[in-house]
Amino acid sequence: MRGLFFTVVIAAGVFVAVASAGSQAKPASPADPVIVFETAKGTIEMQLFQAEAPKSVAHILELMKRSFYRGQRFHRVLASLIQIGDPQTRSMARQNSWGAGNSGTPIGVFELSKKRTHVRGAVSLAHSGTPERADSQIFIMKTASPNLDGVHAVIGRVVTGMAVVDKIAVTDMVKDARVK
Repeated sequence: MRGLFFTVVIAAGVFVAVASAGSQAKPASPADPVIVFETAKGTIEMQLFQAEAPKSVAHILELMKRSFYRGQRFHRVLASLIQIGDPQTRSMARQNSWGAGNSGTPIGVFELSKKRTHVRGAVSLAHSGTPERADSQIFIMKTASPNLDGVHAVIGRVVTGMAVVDKIAVTDMVKDARVK
């Protein structure tokens, strides 16, 4: 699973460091849910695009209700993104297999919106090559990466805490995860 994501990211070439104008043209609705990750480095709040990705958002919200992300570590940190969502990251002894785990219940659909792109702050679903098999792993863009547009579904955006996103390192833990 983790190797395929790297292949997609690396094969696409150099990451673009600036967001393209208008790529997030439609603002999120004030009614869209906001999820919160508390880390030792600060708080990250993400608004989810419920109207554009209803099944994906419902899946993530169900995981949040079950405290799925609490105690997990960020297992992938690149110059362009950070990633979380593998329950194996709760154990440092399993570090060699981090990135291969998930909740065990794929979403089953690929809710791609041409209105949402991989700009700085975009929250997207990771998958191992089949978008419908996306599950619990999400990543947050630190830089714009248009090469991921059409490959991964953007399901939200960071509304506060991008400075925290920029400071996250591999093994940093989510101490608390909740719906605001």
